[in-house]
Amino acid sequence: MTKTILVTGGAGFIGANFVLEWLRLGLGRVVNLDKLTYAGNLENLTAVQHNPQHVFVHGDIGDQALVSKLLQDYQPSAIVNFAAESHVDRSIHGPEDFIQTNVVGTFHLLEAVRAYWTQLSTVDRQAWRFLHVSTDEVYGSLMPDAAAFTEQHAYAPNSPYSASKAASDHLVRAYHHTYGLPTLTTNCSNNYGPHHFPEKLIPLVIHNALTGKPLPIYGSGQQIRDWLYVTDHCAAIRRVLEAGKVGEVYNVGGWNEMANIEVVKTLCRILDSKKPRSDGKSYAEQISFVEDRLGHDQRYAIDASKLHQELGWKPAESFDTGIEKTVDWYLANQDWVNNVTSGDYRHWVAKHYAERGEELA
Repeated sequence: MTKTILVTGGAGFIGANFVLEWLRLGLGRVVNLDKLTYAGNLENLTAVQHNPQHVFVHGDIGDQALVSKLLQDYQPSAIVNFAAESHVDRSIHGPEDFIQTNVVGTFHLLEAVRAYWTQLSTVDRQAWRFLHVSTDEVYGSLMPDAAAFTEQHAYAPNSPYSASKAASDHLVRAYHHTYGLPTLTTNCSNNYGPHHFPEKLIPLVIHNALTGKPLPIYGSGQQIRDWLYVTDHCAAIRRVLEAGKVGEVYNVGGWNEMANIEVVKTLCRILDSKKPRSDGKSYAEQISFVEDRLGHDQRYAIDASKLHQELGWKPAESFDTGIEKTVDWYLANQDWVNNVTSGDYRHWVAKHYAERGEELA
């Protein structure tokens, strides 16, 4: 019998990359549940649209009846939960969506999973896994000379987004300790790579540079982040799902700390080489410093030693190799970028599924 997993948020940036990698490696069937909010894009999954091992379902993790039906119908051996509202700026201007999806949605998902898991055989219960994908932002902000975040670092979220993710992490922990649900949690650093929605720093800079727009940098641009190439993150999740100890948390980082301004300058240098401006000037001339955002964390850094020492994972990409691959992908996929930024992909969703006779709900 083919192994089946349920992936939530599998049309988003990280989730879609995970689904594509899982299917490329032939690891089994994926039931992909996604609400298709603005950052959920079925064009991310074009490569597997005819793959019989990929079942897409349009729906919300907060729809407990739907999740329960999917669990009964497809009998997955694991859930990988990517579903989340994830943009800090959006959480500042509209926090309610983040509470509804990241906290209430996770609660309803856990309730559906608990009801399903408890009726499994003893052997199946022991083998079953719920892997919750979270963020390093739950730990708060680090001083420049402070040690990187470990799994023992106290939670200190500073934005509505990170607070909502912290709450979801605590719910997952509680369902393990209270009900015995076999959970795993990963807290990752800043991801980058193909299919990244262009509101985040790296894809935004690439898009704005190529379209002649300013490259907005918050404050002085000295905020430091640890950068993780998305397929390295996917490999880490697969490894934790395969061999992680139930109830444990694993930090996933790229060992690539860099100030935002240096990331932007690196992108400008690569674009100068690969896609020069028509006037011969550097894209760096488009850099524009803007007022810093509210409560902006100054530094994140992940210590992924536990994941490396216990499970043997380490990233395959350096920042230099990963960022070049990222720029190459965006240069080769300008239609994808244009569709996302224009909203045309929403029309594509309706047309595409109508043509295939498939139902989105």
